[in-house]
Amino acid sequence: MKNTKQQKLEAFGRLLDVMDELRVKCPWDAEQTNESLRTNTIEETYELCEAIIKNDNNEIKKELGDVLLHIVFYSKIGEEKQAFDIADVCNALCDKLIFRHPHVFGDDAAKTAGEVEQNWEQIKLKEKGGNKTILGGVPASLASIAKAHRIQDKARHAGFDWKQKEDVWEKVTEEFTELKSEIADMNADKMEAEFGDLFFSLINAARLYDVNPDNALERTNQKFIRRFNYIEQKAREAGKNVKDMTLAEMDALWEEAKRGE
Repeated sequence: MKNTKQQKLEAFGRLLDVMDELRVKCPWDAEQTNESLRTNTIEETYELCEAIIKNDNNEIKKELGDVLLHIVFYSKIGEEKQAFDIADVCNALCDKLIFRHPHVFGDDAAKTAGEVEQNWEQIKLKEKGGNKTILGGVPASLASIAKAHRIQDKARHAGFDWKQKEDVWEKVTEEFTELKSEIADMNADKMEAEFGDLFFSLINAARLYDVNPDNALERTNQKFIRRFNYIEQKAREAGKNVKDMTLAEMDALWEEAKRGE
């Protein structure tokens, strides 16, 4: 069923009314602050990401609702502080979208997604109250893998990138060689630094080959979980504890799980 624009507006208005009532009548909702909601917001965002990875539309819809609740909640708190309300949030977003899309709302030309991306960072630098440097918009609290990918992507928009993507593998090999050298010397601080350089170069390679490194790692995480769960299940069926199994036994079950995928 496709909702009309009026139905969408009515649904959003209903949400605002519900939020207003909860803030007044519910003891828990009434005492929440930006600070108390923050960790829950992070949790809800991760749950949305998990639903997206599973490609479960019902779960995506549910988790989007939870994230939207937090947006409305923060806006309500802002309104109570007489700092801003949900209309200000929406209008600021619209203004930003219009400013960043001059090829849609202005006279600039951009016929491909690549052309849009080339202009994106320069437009953001011109934005009032926006980023003062190209990398200034990368959140300090962003998870390290996502942060590395974002840093590299922003640098790419400024023209700082490999001329040929294949050249990145020489850098990966170089970083791996340097890491092995530090491991041989058992210098803990330098090993950590070289591990970081190797990870960064691998993330760079993933970006160049249009692979999202976070998605790739999560895919491997889920694969490992499936296979290890299989080992545990088979151990229980045999009346054994995984801890009491030999590595050879576990390896055999791992390969069995692998063949079954």
